[in-house]
Amino acid sequence: MIPSDYDAVMALWEAADGVRPSLGDTPAGVTRFLERNPGLSLVAEEGGRLLGVVLCGHDGRRGYINHVAVAPAARRSGLGRRMVEACVKALAEQGIPRAHLFVVKGNERGAAFWRALGWFDRDDIDLMSIDTGG
Repeated sequence: MIPSDYDAVMALWEAADGVRPSLGDTPAGVTRFLERNPGLSLVAEEGGRLLGVVLCGHDGRRGYINHVAVAPAARRSGLGRRMVEACVKALAEQGIPRAHLFVVKGNERGAAFWRALGWFDRDDIDLMSIDTGG
């Protein structure tokens, strides 16, 4: 994924069930993320059409997978699984022992996808956030 993919990526994210672009998902925010995590975020294209995207990065100790989306025509083809597996492998190669992701509450189809890939629910932590105004 490169910054010039932004418009097509955002269109796919906005059309995907269970993906909610957030405050940091501006062109500048995504560009900063890609620059801090070179080569980890992926797009899948065919015939110039975007079929899938995954935003992946790490903070030096934990990996994060965000906003995985696959176009309806490419779903159930294994594309999402292959993209996630490539991200997990790349994180491991960079010495990152664990990765996290966020599933929107009520997105049972998304949660089932992640569980089928071996991801597990956490009941020992709660997510907390603050908007910095930045």
